[in-house]
Amino acid sequence: MKISKLHIDTFRHLENLNFDFTYQSGERKGQPLDKICFIGQSATGKTGLLELIYEQTSNITNLELIDNTYIAGIDNPIKNINSEINLLIGNEILNLRNKEVFFKNQKYRYENKGGIVTPLIPYQDQNNNFYFKANLISDKNIDVFTKNPIDLFEKHSGNSAFSLASIRNKKVHTIESPTIFNDEVDIEIWLSLLSEILYYRKNFTQKMSEFIHKGLLSNRNKLDLEFNKWQRENPNAIESFAEKFNPILEKLNLEVDLINTEYSIPIKNKRTDEIIPIQNTSTGTKGLLLSFLPLIKLDTKDSIILIDEPERSLYPDMQMELMDHYQRLAPDAQFIVATHSPFIAASFEAEERFIFFFDE
Repeated sequence: MKISKLHIDTFRHLENLNFDFTYQSGERKGQPLDKICFIGQSATGKTGLLELIYEQTSNITNLELIDNTYIAGIDNPIKNINSEINLLIGNEILNLRNKEVFFKNQKYRYENKGGIVTPLIPYQDQNNNFYFKANLISDKNIDVFTKNPIDLFEKHSGNSAFSLASIRNKKVHTIESPTIFNDEVDIEIWLSLLSEILYYRKNFTQKMSEFIHKGLLSNRNKLDLEFNKWQRENPNAIESFAEKFNPILEKLNLEVDLINTEYSIPIKNKRTDEIIPIQNTSTGTKGLLLSFLPLIKLDTKDSIILIDEPERSLYPDMQMELMDHYQRLAPDAQFIVATHSPFIAASFEAEERFIFFFDE
């Protein structure tokens, strides 16, 4: 799914605005932009626009039909909004205009009726959208990363609403959960994103204990042989995460440590090899972890990813490269960001930037 056009008659203090989110020239002229930047004066409505797009696109994804004729839903998003929005879903354009939906050459209106309910958008074409709010960096969100992974596993494997075993056996993106990442993300979401690492830590600890009981510490050659065999059968789950996260940490002289087991994602100083607890890292580093982990672990194909103030506590040189890193993690998603930073905006082409300012 990608948004290609948006018209707002009235929404809060926004009036009579037209947005064309398509390429204006070149081979991709008319196709939806891969990334979109809202930049401008404070209080012009950038964050509100992100909220509108998130709510509209998320609700549209879940629209249902009654008897293949009417749009269903008491809280249907098309009832009380004066706007028009175009979305590219697969190869089809879905147009929402006030109280009508046009999709696959059919027109549908909202009616409060009963009947056989089917999805408007086929399940195979439905995708989650993700909204990273400006208040993402919080003590509550960071707390889970400060805990020992074995302690986390033992505490939550039996007491959580759904066990780590059930999480691990699911694709993360199929878990029914909010896709808004704010200052109070449910700990179950972080656990689901960390589940592979937690399982590896648990199995690693058990295997090391087994080696000790076998007396292999006194036989280095046999220990290496046994451990290497086990490692081939049980790849270190943090290695694939480190490969994707380390490129952005490099500018901070940091990297993910592959050996330390004190934390689920141990961060170390490359110069000193010192392990740095995540709570002692900079605000910018915390923000990178909290936004990169979901993008690495979640299925973002054909999703819309909205990010408010991605520049939080990052030095300008990192801001200018940030969108490249985001797109590397989610190459098939459409990014929409709201920012005050000219350095973030500089990483967008002119046709990708929408500048907000107050008129008279």
